[in-house]
Amino acid sequence: MTGPVEPTDPLDLLHPGLVHHIVNTLGWPGLRPLQEEAIAPLVNGADALLLAPTAGGKTEAACFPLLSRMDGEKWTGTSVLYVCPLKALLNNLLPRLETYTSWLGRTAALWHGDVPQTRRRRILRERPDVLLTTPESLEAMLVSVNVDHTAFFSGLRSIVVDEVHAFAGDDRGWHLLAVLERLERVAGRPVQRVGLSATVGNPEQLLTWLRGARGSDGQGNGGARVVAPHLHTEVAPSSEPAPSGDVQLDYVGSLANAATVISALHRGEKRLVFCESRKQVEELGQSLRAKGVTTFLSHASLSMDERRRAEEAFADARDCVIVSTSTLELGIDVGDLDRVVQIDAPGTVASFLQRLGRTGRRHGSTRNCLFLTLDEAGLLSAAALLLLWTRGWVEPVVAPPEPRHIVAQQILALCLQEHRVGDRLWQDWWGGLGPFGPAAEPLVRHLVEGGFLNLDAGLMFIGPEAEQRFGYRHFMDLTAVFTAAPEFTVLAGRTEIGTTDPALLTERITGPRRLLLAGRSWQVTYIDWSRRRCFVEPVDGGGKARWGGVGLSRTASYALTRAAREVMLGSTPRVALTRRAANALDQLRDKGSELVDPDATVLLRGGRDTNVRWWTWAGYKANATLAATLNSVADPLQRPTDMYVRLREDLTLREWRQAKTDAEERLCLPSVDPRALNGMKFSAALPSHLAEATLAARMADLEGAAASLGEHVQFTGRTM
Repeated sequence: MTGPVEPTDPLDLLHPGLVHHIVNTLGWPGLRPLQEEAIAPLVNGADALLLAPTAGGKTEAACFPLLSRMDGEKWTGTSVLYVCPLKALLNNLLPRLETYTSWLGRTAALWHGDVPQTRRRRILRERPDVLLTTPESLEAMLVSVNVDHTAFFSGLRSIVVDEVHAFAGDDRGWHLLAVLERLERVAGRPVQRVGLSATVGNPEQLLTWLRGARGSDGQGNGGARVVAPHLHTEVAPSSEPAPSGDVQLDYVGSLANAATVISALHRGEKRLVFCESRKQVEELGQSLRAKGVTTFLSHASLSMDERRRAEEAFADARDCVIVSTSTLELGIDVGDLDRVVQIDAPGTVASFLQRLGRTGRRHGSTRNCLFLTLDEAGLLSAAALLLLWTRGWVEPVVAPPEPRHIVAQQILALCLQEHRVGDRLWQDWWGGLGPFGPAAEPLVRHLVEGGFLNLDAGLMFIGPEAEQRFGYRHFMDLTAVFTAAPEFTVLAGRTEIGTTDPALLTERITGPRRLLLAGRSWQVTYIDWSRRRCFVEPVDGGGKARWGGVGLSRTASYALTRAAREVMLGSTPRVALTRRAANALDQLRDKGSELVDPDATVLLRGGRDTNVRWWTWAGYKANATLAATLNSVADPLQRPTDMYVRLREDLTLREWRQAKTDAEERLCLPSVDPRALNGMKFSAALPSHLAEATLAARMADLEGAAASLGEHVQFTGRTM
């Protein structure tokens, strides 16, 4: 194009055929502000981040300008990739994208792990204009011997990353960025990047992250744009009024009581209930069904068919409940919701915003969420989260530090893709992108020395150790950056129900072994240990649910834990509190009055036991950092919590003051249990000290620890 063009009416930049169908087929009276503002930058080829609440029209805001550009510039072949974090979200989006592309005589297709081989072969023959896929599937295409990736991606011009915030906060984000850099090199040109996101606390930084190597070149975002008409500032100041929405906080005391409340309230309405664990989903689902409530379930350990049946039935029903983990947090369409119910609290304000945004989509309806908290910890967490929400605060999205294991994976994947890579040329594939540059040299040496790579005449290629560790099913294990838990598949006849933790199949029991899965009880009839399969038949009750975790558990951040301290000191979120919740909060403040001080952190001897506790209210990572830094006075057997660090029972005031003074001069990273490395995929491809250093950096909060050390300390309890 000759240069940026911004006419008075942005619609003039859209293809006339699209405008016709927007008005006559969709019946829209006009575009939303986000959709209008996105047209000019996207048609002009700028990188962009489009921000809007759930159901804010982000997909159309990206696709209409890109389809117009596709037609105007005569793009051929697969020119647009639409990347999502979830296959279910892609499945849900496909009909819309097929409709929009068809208006201009173009095509869209779907490619992920559940798409049959016959359909994939057709896609390779008849390249669609828009391909909907996941980063893992793109990786698989790049390394597959069945895909001529150079030819297939030769026409690539633009990449849309939906729910980009869901990628950026974990290792899938690093993987995505690295794959995008490789795709640009395969395509032989810069590729426009468009991110779609819910509200985040640091949109400019998220845009810089999305731009990858060209965003980290020190030149800033240049002509790239954050498009967010609903935001006046990056983070709304605390003086603003509470955000809109009918939000209520209740205290019910148990999951059984939560089931009673849900079954009694809002009859005749469609309700989506979020739980924070699969076990809770199963137990609540079973309780609701026992009360005669039409109930469906969705979580990651249910089979794809089971989840799809539940989601389709829920979408078509009216007086019903679907109970879910975060699997339904993102923009999958489950029909016209009336209510969202939250059991306890999600881990972030951003997650709550996603869930709240599932409601209020009907004209004249209001966004709403009912919190049902099960214990004092859940009540305090919910009140803290809502306190931040009412101030307009949202977490910044920050990529996890030091992704050395992802760098190792990418180097191996590149050698698989190109067969042989020059030992001085491999960095060019990532264009100087942060950790994939010179800092990765020691990793390459280790991969060669460890037999993961062979080196001959200056060329690197896959070695025997990589084949042994990652070569299963044509190296498919190399395409995903997370390790799946070793679960058993549960089958009723030939129908897959889902998966379960093997601990449920090995623990000692008296009588028949029963599982709780898909909200129903099943009796185990046979276990195929070699193939990790478990056969069951339905029974009336008595089933148990359990799933283990991999890697670090989710813990509260510095900001959320500090908000909890404010609640303990008397702050109350500007939402509707039931009388039960208000009374429970008052009792909690009375019981914990000695744990908080308005002007200081609290050092308490006595109380719950004989230990000394430093009530920092700094979050798990900051407290883990403090425990490592204060190792001379910290209890060596402690497990840091969100709220306090446990110190030695015989600690003297003199020792404390000296340790605190020393700590202010140097902070230490938390120590790492080597067993924790099992949850970090590809750690086997790293030197052990670098693998532990990576995990230690991710367990630390140096800023929060330093802030705590800088605060005044109030001594409480018996004299130090």
